[in-house]
Amino acid sequence: MGVADKPKPLLKVTVFSDYICPFCYIGDARLERLREHYDLRVNWCLLEIHPDTPAESQPVSKLGYEDATWQQMMATLREMAELDGLKLRDQDFTTSSRSALLLAEATKRKATELFYKLHQRLFLSLFAEGENIGDREVLRRIAHEVGLSDTLTEDAWVNPDYAHFLRQYQLAAEELDVSATPTFFIGERNTRVDGAVPYQELLATAQASQPL
Repeated sequence: MGVADKPKPLLKVTVFSDYICPFCYIGDARLERLREHYDLRVNWCLLEIHPDTPAESQPVSKLGYEDATWQQMMATLREMAELDGLKLRDQDFTTSSRSALLLAEATKRKATELFYKLHQRLFLSLFAEGENIGDREVLRRIAHEVGLSDTLTEDAWVNPDYAHFLRQYQLAAEELDVSATPTFFIGERNTRVDGAVPYQELLATAQASQPL
């Protein structure tokens, strides 16, 4: 067996993330790069970070940031996105993530093979294309585009099981004192990494967290 054919080592990662978090968009792209080196298995814990935000969206000013602080944050995000080759439009609105999270959770459990198509499409829809992913009509279109059945899509929003799973993730976040997204727990040692850190830091953490 040549080096190229050698199986990649298994790497388990738990991630607390939300589709309306721009740092999660960037952190997700950096996490995906670990697949170059590892058989990556991700436990997605989907958090609703702004549960009071309406689905019809609202200006980002409603989040309570000073304008200068927000502009500096966006400048940092643009630099990070450019470094990773990601398209990132200026964020002038935010929205509720609950319906998107429920849809993702249902897909993760009932149509696993389509989860990452939906997962990546949700990030791109908001941060690259400026679509309101709080709007269920937008979500229905996205679901159709990635191949989800209408039945699964509608069930995501009425089946209480999926809301229960989101609540469990919230409780886990509280127990672990997760206060930022994304938050990663990496490898056998569950090494914690807060935020969309550089890829090399994620890789170094993965390497250090593996058993000897």
